[in-house]
Amino acid sequence: MTEDRTTATGDRCDTLVLGAHVVTMDDERRVFRDGGIAVRDGRVVDVGQSADLAARWTSDDVVAGERFVVTPGLINTHVHITGEPLTRGFVPDDTPFLENVFEWLTPIHTHYTEEDEHISAQLAALEMLKSGTTAFLEAGTVRFIDPVVDGLSEIGIRARVGPWAWDLVGDYEALRMTTAEAIGAMTYAMDTYGSAADGRVQAWPIVIGHTTCSDELWQTAKRMSDERGTGMSAHMSPAAMDPEGFLATFGQRPMVHLDEIGVLDRNVLLTHAVHVDDAEIAVLARTGTSIAHCPTTALKVSYGVTQIGKFPEMVAAGVNVAIGTDGNNASNYHDLMRATYLVAGLFKDARRDATMFPAEDAFAMATRNGARALQAEDELGSIEVGKQADLVLHDTNRPEWRPLHNVANQLVWSADGRGVHTVFVGGRRVVEDYRCTTIDEDDLLRRAQAAGEGIVARSGLPDRAKWPSF
Repeated sequence: MTEDRTTATGDRCDTLVLGAHVVTMDDERRVFRDGGIAVRDGRVVDVGQSADLAARWTSDDVVAGERFVVTPGLINTHVHITGEPLTRGFVPDDTPFLENVFEWLTPIHTHYTEEDEHISAQLAALEMLKSGTTAFLEAGTVRFIDPVVDGLSEIGIRARVGPWAWDLVGDYEALRMTTAEAIGAMTYAMDTYGSAADGRVQAWPIVIGHTTCSDELWQTAKRMSDERGTGMSAHMSPAAMDPEGFLATFGQRPMVHLDEIGVLDRNVLLTHAVHVDDAEIAVLARTGTSIAHCPTTALKVSYGVTQIGKFPEMVAAGVNVAIGTDGNNASNYHDLMRATYLVAGLFKDARRDATMFPAEDAFAMATRNGARALQAEDELGSIEVGKQADLVLHDTNRPEWRPLHNVANQLVWSADGRGVHTVFVGGRRVVEDYRCTTIDEDDLLRRAQAAGEGIVARSGLPDRAKWPSF
């Protein structure tokens, strides 16, 4: 992939990509069919026609890009990197929401050790990097934030993380916490990891949400995010349980109540938002709150997204909607390209309207909208001068990529993360020729298998696989 040559005399850069099909995702959505990108000190310093860049820049690291479509790194705005990756697929896929969460997922979370969470975080990050995701927002580290940050820093992904925080749940002794303990955990993470690993891994206040948090915890998390200049996030309204709970307790639907107590804002991201009404959408739009849409989970756990989901109305109202993959027993994968495919397709069918979520808009949700949700739109989400060099090189020497006519359609409807050849995060190659460069993949996968089997055994939960195994 890398040629042993330099370009014509010019300014020096660290890496120069020439001859690629460059999808910038800039404001004009420019695409350079014979494009180039110059990277220096981890940032994009030039992008445009290949011939122009070859005349302006010189480098010892020149990437021959003819076989590649280059896009900005994808941004996953909701993913469980602990609690589920090591039990992927163990939870039956025919469990309704309440059983899925309270009889399977949460009990399993209590059996993770510190080493398990380190392995789990790296396994999730490996899957994301190798399928083109360069930045993500965690759903909440279940128990041990320190080994998680260590693992993420080592593998080289860009992340926003924070400890699991709730204070209204009395079950699960290992996860039970008072309001003071929840606030203390968030404070520790913010004090320790407000900006770590050259800014790649940063702590946010992350509350579990749903009906598991007191107003005091919600408000403290919001105040902490404002004071520290970060975002905050929570789950809300995947199923009817949340609006029913808020109505019973406060006489208000969730978005209305959270707005009333001062939580909703432009630096807040809520995940799921399937069971919302028009008044709540108006609140989301007015406050600038972002939403992480997790389409695979909505289908697999039967939220009713195609029947009552209002994501087209959110977008029409101006709500920033991004995409998440969620957990490995609710989505089972962290390939954001697969999730983007679903975002583009679900409401075309649900509304019988082919104009819903065209490929160009769906891909923007996976890049630009994700950057905005992460409070990083000036740094991520597009290939532009001055932004971080988070780049994904998609290999077009594959049958799903040929022939290449419309690159947006190809990215959303034809390709998936298995065609990702090389990934840069901040100008650093973290994947090259389909292999992670920062860790020993084979060793990680061996340790993940052993750790997952240990967690399942300690949980005591039954194996409900339907095929007999001998």
